Amino acid sequence: MATIGFTLTFWAWNLISPLGGAFKDRLDLSSFQQSLLVAVPVLVGSLGRIPAGALTDKYGAKLMFPLVSALTIVPVLLLIPAKDSYGAMLAVGFLLGLGGTTFAIGIPLVNSWFPPSERGLALGIFGMGMGGVALSGYFTPRIADHGDNLPFLVVAVALAVYAALAAVLITDHPNRKVPTTSLGHRLGQAGRLRVTWELSALYAIGFGGIVAFGVYLPTYLKTWYELSPTDAGTKAAGFALVTVVFRPFGGWLSDRVHPALVTAGALGFVALLAIVQAFDPDLNPVGTIALLCMAAGLGTASGSVFALVSQVTPQPQVGSVTGIVGAMGGLGGFVPPLVMGAIYSTQDSYSIGFMLLSDLALAGCVYAYGRMRTLRPSA
Repeated sequence: MATIGFTLTFWAWNLISPLGGAFKDRLDLSSFQQSLLVAVPVLVGSLGRIPAGALTDKYGAKLMFPLVSALTIVPVLLLIPAKDSYGAMLAVGFLLGLGGTTFAIGIPLVNSWFPPSERGLALGIFGMGMGGVALSGYFTPRIADHGDNLPFLVVAVALAVYAALAAVLITDHPNRKVPTTSLGHRLGQAGRLRVTWELSALYAIGFGGIVAFGVYLPTYLKTWYELSPTDAGTKAAGFALVTVVFRPFGGWLSDRVHPALVTAGALGFVALLAIVQAFDPDLNPVGTIALLCMAAGLGTASGSVFALVSQVTPQPQVGSVTGIVGAMGGLGGFVPPLVMGAIYSTQDSYSIGFMLLSDLALAGCVYAYGRMRTLRPSA
C-alpha cells in the first residue's frame, strides 16, 4: 500500500514536466520560465519532506498517507482552470509539491514493520515508487492526446480511490513510539545528529544523481549525440527504469552486507563509469553501457543509503531524519544539470562535468567505507 501510494503521488508530483512543451507553446514561455514551472513542484516536494517526516513521527502514516494523498487531489484538479495563466500555474505547481512529500511518510511506516535484517529489501521495494515519475513521463502526454484535461482527471480519481483504501488498509505498528516534544524540537534533534548530514550527503550523490540524469539526460543525448527527441526520451526512460529496478537490489544486498559497504561499492562503480563517459565514447555500445551501469550504481546506492538510515537512526526519529535526508537527495539533483549546462556553454564539452561526477562519487565511496562502515546497527 505504501509503494502504490508513493507511485501515485509521485505521478501527480510530476504532472507538469511531461506537458512542459505544451505549456510553453500555450503560454508563450521562455526556456527559463518553462524550467521554473517544472522545478517549483520538485523543490517544494523535496523541502516539504522535512515537516512531513516529522509529522509522521507524531501522528503516524495511517493518518498522513491518506490525508496527503487526498489533499494532492486539490492542486491536480486546479491545473485545469490554471493552465491558461503562467502565474496561476506557478501557484498550483507550488501546491503540487505536496505530492512529493509522501516519501518521508512511507519510510518510517515500512521501517517500523520489519526487523533490521529485512528492512533493506522492504525499503528498496518501497523506493521503487519513484518510478511514478517515469510512469508520468510516459503516460501523461499519451493520455493528454485524448483530451487536455484527461490526465488531471485520471490522476485525481486514482488518488481518491487510493486515499479511501489507505485509510482502511494502512496500519501503524502497535508498538510505535509517539514523540511528545514539539515539531521544531524534533527537527532540531534530527538536525543535530551527525549521521543525519552524513546520510544526506550520500543520498544527495545517489538519488541526486538519479534526479540530475532524469532532468538532463535527454538534453545531453540530443546535444552531444544528436539523437532525435523521441530516441533521447526513450533512452532516458531506460536509464530511469534501471535505477528503479536496482534500488531494491541495493536494499536486499544491504540485508546481507553492511549497507555502508554496498554504498561504497556502488559509488565507486559510478565513479569508474563516469570517467569512461568523460572520454566521450561512441553511444553504441560503450556510451550506452556506461550510462546504464551508472544507473545501476546510483539505484543501488539509493537503496543502500536508506537501509543505512534504518540501522543507524533511533526508531522514534526515523521520520524526521528521513525527511531531511530525502529533501537533500531531491535538492541534490538540481545542481548538476546547472553545472553541466554552464560547463558546456563555456567549454563546448561535457567531459569536465563527468569528471566532477566521478570525483564526487569517489569521495562518497571513501567516506562510506572509511567512516560509515564502523557504525553498528541500533538496537
